Amino acid sequence: MSKTVVVLGAGVGGLTAAAELRKALPAQDRIVLIDRSFTGSLGLSLLWVLRGWRTPDQVAVRPTAATLPGVDMITSEVTSVDLETRTVECGPAGPIGYDALVVALGAGLDVSRLPGLRQALDAEVAGQFYTVEGAADLHRRVGALESGRIMVLVAAVPFKCPAAPFEAAFLIGDQLGERFTSGAVRVDAFTPDPLPMPVAGPAVGNALVSMMDAQGIGFHGSKSATSVDPQMRTVYFADGSTESFDLLAVVPPHAPGAAVASTGLGPGGWIPVDPASLATTAPGVFAVGDSTALLLPNGKPLPKAAVFAEAEGEVAAHQVARYLGYGAADTRFTGDGACYVELGGGMAAKGEGNFLTAPAPQVTLREPSTAYHAEKEQQERDWLARWNVSS
Repeated sequence: MSKTVVVLGAGVGGLTAAAELRKALPAQDRIVLIDRSFTGSLGLSLLWVLRGWRTPDQVAVRPTAATLPGVDMITSEVTSVDLETRTVECGPAGPIGYDALVVALGAGLDVSRLPGLRQALDAEVAGQFYTVEGAADLHRRVGALESGRIMVLVAAVPFKCPAAPFEAAFLIGDQLGERFTSGAVRVDAFTPDPLPMPVAGPAVGNALVSMMDAQGIGFHGSKSATSVDPQMRTVYFADGSTESFDLLAVVPPHAPGAAVASTGLGPGGWIPVDPASLATTAPGVFAVGDSTALLLPNGKPLPKAAVFAEAEGEVAAHQVARYLGYGAADTRFTGDGACYVELGGGMAAKGEGNFLTAPAPQVTLREPSTAYHAEKEQQERDWLARWNVSS
Protein backbone atom coordinates (compact mmCIF):
# COMPACT_ATOMS: atom_id res chain seq x y z
CA MET A 1 0.00 0.00 0.00
CA SER A 2 1.42 3.37 -1.02
CA LYS A 3 2.20 6.01 1.57
CA THR A 4 2.13 9.81 1.62
CA VAL A 5 4.84 12.02 3.10
CA VAL A 6 4.11 15.73 3.42
CA VAL A 7 6.86 18.35 3.64
CA LEU A 8 5.83 21.79 4.86
CA GLY A 9 7.92 24.69 3.54
CA ALA A 10 10.19 25.06 0.50
CA GLY A 11 13.13 26.74 2.16
CA VAL A 12 16.57 25.17 2.41
CA GLY A 13 15.48 22.37 4.75
CA GLY A 14 12.21 21.57 3.01
CA LEU A 15 13.67 21.47 -0.50
CA THR A 16 16.51 19.22 0.66
CA ALA A 17 14.14 16.90 2.50
CA ALA A 18 11.76 16.57 -0.46
CA ALA A 19 14.56 15.82 -2.91
CA GLU A 20 16.14 13.25 -0.59
CA LEU A 21 12.77 11.63 0.15
CA ARG A 22 12.19 11.08 -3.56
CA LYS A 23 15.48 9.16 -3.70
CA ALA A 24 14.75 7.15 -0.56
CA LEU A 25 11.11 6.14 -1.10
CA PRO A 26 9.54 3.80 -3.67
CA ALA A 27 8.08 5.44 -6.76
CA GLN A 28 4.51 4.56 -5.74
CA ASP A 29 4.79 6.59 -2.52
CA ARG A 30 3.58 10.15 -2.78
CA ILE A 31 5.70 13.10 -1.64
CA VAL A 32 3.87 16.41 -1.24
CA LEU A 33 5.74 19.69 -0.80
CA ILE A 34 3.61 22.65 0.29
CA ASP A 35 4.75 26.27 0.20
CA ARG A 36 2.96 29.60 0.03
CA SER A 37 4.85 30.82 -3.05
CA PHE A 38 7.82 28.62 -3.99
CA THR A 39 9.95 31.75 -4.19
CA GLY A 40 12.74 32.34 -1.72
CA SER A 41 16.42 33.17 -1.34
CA LEU A 42 19.47 32.29 0.75
CA GLY A 43 20.19 34.38 3.81
CA LEU A 44 23.69 35.15 2.56
CA SER A 45 22.20 36.59 -0.63
CA LEU A 46 20.07 39.05 1.35
CA LEU A 47 23.23 40.64 2.73
CA TRP A 48 24.57 41.11 -0.76
CA VAL A 49 21.29 42.73 -1.79
CA LEU A 50 21.75 45.03 1.21
CA ARG A 51 25.25 45.89 -0.02
CA GLY A 52 24.00 46.47 -3.58
CA TRP A 53 25.98 43.60 -5.07
CA ARG A 54 22.83 41.69 -6.05
CA THR A 55 19.32 42.57 -7.17
CA PRO A 56 16.31 40.74 -5.73
CA ASP A 57 15.72 38.93 -9.01
CA GLN A 58 19.32 37.71 -9.19
CA VAL A 59 19.02 35.83 -5.89
CA ALA A 60 15.50 34.41 -6.25
CA VAL A 61 15.10 30.67 -5.74
CA ARG A 62 12.11 29.40 -7.74
CA PRO A 63 11.91 25.60 -7.74
CA THR A 64 9.67 23.98 -10.35
CA ALA A 65 8.46 20.51 -11.24
CA ALA A 66 11.64 20.12 -13.30
CA THR A 67 13.66 20.78 -10.15
CA LEU A 68 11.83 18.17 -8.10
CA PRO A 69 10.63 15.40 -10.43
CA GLY A 70 8.27 13.03 -8.70
CA VAL A 71 7.28 15.52 -6.02
CA ASP A 72 3.78 17.04 -5.91
CA MET A 73 4.23 20.78 -5.38
CA ILE A 74 1.22 22.55 -3.90
CA THR A 75 1.16 26.33 -3.64
CA SER A 76 -0.87 27.15 -0.56
CA GLU A 77 -0.66 28.67 2.90
CA VAL A 78 -0.41 26.02 5.62
CA THR A 79 -2.90 27.04 8.30
CA SER A 80 -2.73 24.21 10.82
CA VAL A 81 -1.55 20.69 11.52
CA ASP A 82 -3.70 18.10 13.31
CA LEU A 83 -1.44 15.48 14.82
CA GLU A 84 -4.32 13.23 15.93
CA THR A 85 -5.93 12.90 12.50
CA ARG A 86 -2.58 13.23 10.70
CA THR A 87 -3.83 15.95 8.41
CA VAL A 88 -2.54 19.30 7.21
CA GLU A 89 -4.96 22.15 6.53
CA CYS A 90 -3.84 24.39 3.69
CA GLY A 91 -6.73 26.40 2.32
CA PRO A 92 -8.42 25.23 -0.89
CA ALA A 93 -5.88 22.41 -1.32
CA GLY A 94 -6.49 20.83 2.09
CA PRO A 95 -6.94 18.85 4.16
CA ILE A 96 -4.09 16.57 3.13
CA GLY A 97 -3.48 13.37 5.05
CA TYR A 98 -0.01 12.03 5.75
CA ASP A 99 1.74 8.89 6.92
CA ALA A 100 4.82 10.93 7.86
CA LEU A 101 5.41 14.67 8.10
CA VAL A 102 8.44 16.96 7.86
CA VAL A 103 7.90 20.46 9.24
CA ALA A 104 10.26 22.98 7.63
CA LEU A 105 8.23 26.17 7.92
CA GLY A 106 11.06 28.36 9.12
CA ALA A 107 10.75 31.44 11.29
CA GLY A 108 8.64 34.51 10.57
CA LEU A 109 9.17 38.18 11.39
CA ASP A 110 7.00 39.70 14.13
CA VAL A 111 7.65 43.46 14.02
CA SER A 112 4.71 44.15 16.34
CA ARG A 113 6.55 42.49 19.24
CA LEU A 114 8.82 45.52 19.74
CA PRO A 115 6.60 48.55 20.47
CA GLY A 116 7.11 51.33 17.95
CA LEU A 117 9.04 49.23 15.44
CA ARG A 118 6.21 48.89 12.94
CA GLN A 119 5.65 52.66 13.07
CA ALA A 120 9.39 53.27 12.56
CA LEU A 121 9.37 50.99 9.52
CA ASP A 122 6.27 52.69 8.12
CA ALA A 123 7.84 56.13 8.70
CA GLU A 124 10.96 54.95 6.81
CA VAL A 125 13.32 55.83 9.67
CA ALA A 126 13.97 52.09 10.07
CA GLY A 127 14.56 49.27 7.63
CA GLN A 128 15.18 45.51 7.82
CA PHE A 129 17.27 43.15 5.70
CA TYR A 130 15.53 39.81 6.31
CA THR A 131 13.52 39.98 3.09
CA VAL A 132 14.86 40.78 -0.38
CA GLU A 133 12.57 43.78 -0.69
CA GLY A 134 13.60 45.05 2.73
CA ALA A 135 17.31 44.60 1.97
CA ALA A 136 17.04 46.47 -1.34
CA ASP A 137 15.10 49.30 0.30
CA LEU A 138 17.61 49.60 3.16
CA HIS A 139 20.45 49.77 0.63
CA ARG A 140 18.80 52.83 -0.92
CA ARG A 141 18.35 54.49 2.46
CA VAL A 142 21.97 53.91 3.44
CA GLY A 143 23.04 55.42 0.13
CA ALA A 144 20.99 58.56 0.81
CA LEU A 145 22.38 59.24 4.31
CA GLU A 146 25.07 61.91 4.24
CA SER A 147 25.71 62.22 7.96
CA GLY A 148 24.54 60.88 11.33
CA ARG A 149 24.32 57.46 12.93
CA ILE A 150 23.17 54.09 11.65
CA MET A 151 22.18 51.70 14.42
CA VAL A 152 22.16 47.98 13.59
CA LEU A 153 19.79 46.55 16.19
CA VAL A 154 19.02 42.95 17.09
CA ALA A 155 15.51 43.44 18.48
CA ALA A 156 15.22 40.01 20.14
CA VAL A 157 16.65 36.50 20.20
CA PRO A 158 16.54 33.95 18.66
CA PHE A 159 16.95 35.11 15.06
CA LYS A 160 18.09 33.63 11.76
CA CYS A 161 21.75 33.71 10.70
CA PRO A 162 23.67 34.60 13.88
CA ALA A 163 26.39 36.48 11.98
CA ALA A 164 23.98 38.51 9.84
CA PRO A 165 23.62 41.66 12.03
CA PHE A 166 27.37 42.06 12.27
CA GLU A 167 27.89 41.34 8.58
CA ALA A 168 25.27 44.02 7.94
CA ALA A 169 27.26 46.51 10.03
CA PHE A 170 30.44 45.74 8.07
CA LEU A 171 28.69 45.94 4.70
CA ILE A 172 26.87 49.16 5.57
CA GLY A 173 30.21 50.72 6.48
CA ASP A 174 31.65 49.38 3.22
CA GLN A 175 28.79 50.90 1.22
CA LEU A 176 29.16 54.27 2.96
CA GLY A 177 32.81 54.43 1.97
CA GLU A 178 34.32 57.85 2.71
CA ARG A 179 31.22 58.93 4.63
CA PHE A 180 32.04 56.16 7.11
CA THR A 181 35.84 56.39 7.15
CA SER A 182 35.70 60.18 7.59
CA GLY A 183 33.32 59.86 10.54
CA ALA A 184 30.43 61.65 8.83
CA VAL A 185 28.27 58.55 9.40
CA ARG A 186 28.79 56.29 12.41
CA VAL A 187 27.78 52.63 12.52
CA ASP A 188 26.98 50.89 15.82
CA ALA A 189 25.67 47.37 16.51
CA PHE A 190 23.42 46.56 19.50
CA THR A 191 22.36 43.09 20.62
CA PRO A 192 20.72 41.48 23.69
CA ASP A 193 23.57 38.94 23.76
CA PRO A 194 26.77 39.80 25.62
CA LEU A 195 28.85 38.98 22.53
CA PRO A 196 28.16 38.27 18.85
CA MET A 197 27.33 34.66 18.02
CA PRO A 198 27.35 33.57 21.69
CA VAL A 199 26.68 29.89 20.99
CA ALA A 200 30.02 29.71 19.14
CA GLY A 201 31.81 30.70 22.33
CA PRO A 202 33.57 33.77 23.75
CA ALA A 203 36.68 33.39 21.58
CA VAL A 204 34.63 33.78 18.40
CA GLY A 205 32.54 36.60 19.88
CA ASN A 206 35.56 38.56 21.07
CA ALA A 207 37.32 38.08 17.73
CA LEU A 208 34.31 39.58 15.94
CA VAL A 209 34.23 42.52 18.36
CA SER A 210 37.92 43.14 17.64
CA MET A 211 37.22 43.11 13.89
CA MET A 212 34.41 45.63 14.34
CA ASP A 213 36.57 47.81 16.54
CA ALA A 214 39.38 47.74 13.95
CA GLN A 215 36.98 49.08 11.34
CA GLY A 216 35.47 51.72 13.62
CA ILE A 217 32.14 49.95 14.19
CA GLY A 218 30.84 50.25 17.74
CA PHE A 219 29.67 47.09 19.50
CA HIS A 220 27.16 47.24 22.36
CA GLY A 221 26.29 43.91 24.00
CA SER A 222 23.67 43.02 26.63
CA LYS A 223 21.34 45.69 25.26
CA SER A 224 17.73 44.49 25.19
CA ALA A 225 15.46 46.91 23.34
CA THR A 226 12.06 47.60 24.91
CA SER A 227 10.63 50.12 22.44
CA VAL A 228 11.36 52.45 19.53
CA ASP A 229 10.23 56.08 19.25
CA PRO A 230 10.12 56.81 15.52
CA GLN A 231 9.51 60.55 15.95
CA MET A 232 12.46 61.04 18.30
CA ARG A 233 14.47 58.37 16.47
CA THR A 234 15.32 56.78 19.79
CA VAL A 235 15.60 53.20 21.04
CA TYR A 236 14.79 52.47 24.70
CA PHE A 237 16.56 49.61 26.47
CA ALA A 238 15.73 47.42 29.47
CA ASP A 239 18.67 48.82 31.46
CA GLY A 240 17.09 52.29 31.37
CA SER A 241 19.40 53.71 28.72
CA THR A 242 18.41 55.28 25.41
CA GLU A 243 20.25 55.57 22.10
CA SER A 244 19.49 57.86 19.19
CA PHE A 245 19.79 57.04 15.51
CA ASP A 246 19.34 58.64 12.13
CA LEU A 247 18.65 55.30 10.44
CA LEU A 248 17.75 52.05 12.19
CA ALA A 249 18.78 48.79 10.49
CA VAL A 250 16.90 46.21 12.49
CA VAL A 251 16.77 42.46 12.90
CA PRO A 252 13.04 42.18 13.70
CA PRO A 253 11.82 39.80 16.41
CA HIS A 254 11.39 36.29 15.03
CA ALA A 255 8.46 34.01 15.79
CA PRO A 256 7.20 30.58 14.72
CA GLY A 257 4.27 30.76 12.35
CA ALA A 258 0.71 29.89 13.31
CA ALA A 259 0.93 26.50 11.61
CA VAL A 260 4.05 25.59 13.59
CA ALA A 261 2.43 26.71 16.84
CA SER A 262 -0.73 24.76 15.97
CA THR A 263 1.13 21.48 16.36
CA GLY A 264 1.39 22.11 20.10
CA LEU A 265 4.77 20.39 20.08
CA GLY A 266 6.62 23.24 21.75
CA PRO A 267 5.41 25.51 24.57
CA GLY A 268 6.99 28.57 22.94
CA GLY A 269 5.99 27.56 19.42
CA TRP A 270 9.44 26.36 18.38
CA ILE A 271 9.48 22.58 17.94
CA PRO A 272 11.83 20.52 20.14
CA VAL A 273 13.55 17.73 18.20
CA ASP A 274 15.91 14.89 18.92
CA PRO A 275 19.37 16.32 18.10
CA ALA A 276 20.43 13.24 16.13
CA SER A 277 17.28 12.13 14.27
CA LEU A 278 15.22 15.37 14.13
CA ALA A 279 12.22 13.37 15.43
CA THR A 280 9.60 15.24 17.43
CA THR A 281 7.54 13.75 20.25
CA ALA A 282 4.76 12.97 17.75
CA PRO A 283 5.08 9.63 15.91
CA GLY A 284 6.13 10.05 12.29
CA VAL A 285 6.65 13.81 12.60
CA PHE A 286 10.08 15.34 12.05
CA ALA A 287 11.12 18.99 12.02
CA VAL A 288 14.11 20.76 10.50
CA GLY A 289 15.57 24.20 10.15
CA ASP A 290 14.51 27.47 11.73
CA SER A 291 11.20 26.22 13.16
CA THR A 292 13.00 23.88 15.54
CA ALA A 293 14.48 24.20 19.03
CA LEU A 294 17.39 21.78 18.91
CA LEU A 295 19.17 21.94 22.27
CA LEU A 296 22.94 21.51 22.40
CA PRO A 297 24.81 19.72 25.22
CA ASN A 298 25.35 23.09 26.95
CA GLY A 299 21.59 23.74 27.01
CA LYS A 300 21.65 26.47 24.37
CA PRO A 301 19.70 26.18 21.10
CA LEU A 302 21.40 25.39 17.81
CA PRO A 303 21.67 28.62 15.76
CA LYS A 304 19.12 29.09 13.02
CA ALA A 305 21.21 28.81 9.85
CA ALA A 306 20.86 27.38 6.34
CA VAL A 307 23.89 25.12 6.69
CA PHE A 308 22.14 23.24 9.49
CA ALA A 309 18.75 23.20 7.76
CA GLU A 310 20.26 21.54 4.69
CA ALA A 311 22.01 18.83 6.71
CA GLU A 312 18.88 18.27 8.82
CA GLY A 313 16.74 17.93 5.69
CA GLU A 314 18.80 14.97 4.50
CA VAL A 315 18.75 13.31 7.91
CA ALA A 316 15.00 13.77 8.32
CA ALA A 317 14.33 12.24 4.89
CA HIS A 318 16.28 9.09 5.76
CA GLN A 319 14.65 8.85 9.18
CA VAL A 320 11.19 9.18 7.61
CA ALA A 321 12.02 6.33 5.24
CA ARG A 322 13.12 4.19 8.18
CA TYR A 323 9.98 5.11 10.13
CA LEU A 324 7.89 3.92 7.17
CA GLY A 325 9.70 0.59 7.20
CA TYR A 326 12.20 1.04 4.37
CA GLY A 327 15.88 0.16 4.50
CA ALA A 328 17.28 3.68 4.32
CA ALA A 329 20.59 4.64 5.85
CA ASP A 330 20.43 5.50 9.55
CA THR A 331 22.03 8.91 9.07
CA ARG A 332 22.28 11.31 12.02
CA PHE A 333 22.72 15.05 12.37
CA THR A 334 26.36 15.62 13.32
CA GLY A 335 26.28 19.31 14.25
CA ASP A 336 29.10 20.20 11.86
CA GLY A 337 28.71 23.62 10.31
CA ALA A 338 30.43 26.66 8.85
CA CYS A 339 29.42 30.29 8.62
CA TYR A 340 30.99 33.11 6.61
CA VAL A 341 31.25 36.63 8.00
CA GLU A 342 31.37 39.19 5.21
CA LEU A 343 33.57 42.21 6.02
CA GLY A 344 33.33 44.18 2.77
CA GLY A 345 36.02 44.80 0.20
CA GLY A 346 35.83 41.22 -1.04
CA MET A 347 36.95 39.81 2.35
CA ALA A 348 35.22 37.31 4.61
CA ALA A 349 36.08 35.42 7.78
CA LYS A 350 34.89 31.86 8.33
CA GLY A 351 33.63 30.26 11.51
CA GLU A 352 33.55 26.47 11.47
CA GLY A 353 33.36 23.59 13.88
CA ASN A 354 31.02 21.18 15.62
CA PHE A 355 28.06 22.45 17.61
CA LEU A 356 27.08 19.15 19.22
CA THR A 357 30.43 18.68 20.97
CA ALA A 358 30.12 18.30 24.74
CA PRO A 359 30.24 20.24 26.94
CA ALA A 360 30.09 23.17 24.48
CA PRO A 361 30.46 23.80 20.74
CA GLN A 362 34.01 23.80 19.39
CA VAL A 363 34.11 26.58 16.80
CA THR A 364 37.06 28.45 15.29
CA LEU A 365 36.89 31.78 13.48
CA ARG A 366 39.36 31.78 10.58
CA GLU A 367 41.15 34.98 9.62
CA PRO A 368 39.47 37.03 6.85
CA SER A 369 40.56 36.35 3.28
CA THR A 370 39.38 36.80 -0.29
CA ALA A 371 39.27 33.00 -0.54
CA TYR A 372 36.45 32.76 2.01
CA HIS A 373 34.49 35.43 0.16
CA ALA A 374 34.94 33.36 -3.02
CA GLU A 375 33.75 30.23 -1.17
CA LYS A 376 30.63 32.07 -0.12
CA GLU A 377 29.99 33.20 -3.69
CA GLN A 378 30.36 29.60 -4.89
CA GLN A 379 27.92 28.44 -2.22
CA GLU A 380 25.36 30.90 -3.58
CA ARG A 381 25.98 29.86 -7.20
CA ASP A 382 25.63 26.18 -6.37
CA TRP A 383 22.32 26.69 -4.54
CA LEU A 384 20.81 28.87 -7.26
CA ALA A 385 21.88 26.42 -9.97
CA ARG A 386 20.51 23.46 -8.04
CA TRP A 387 16.97 24.78 -7.68
CA ASN A 388 16.42 27.21 -10.56
CA VAL A 389 15.99 24.56 -13.24
CA SER A 390 13.91 25.48 -16.29
CA SER A 391 11.08 23.12 -17.13
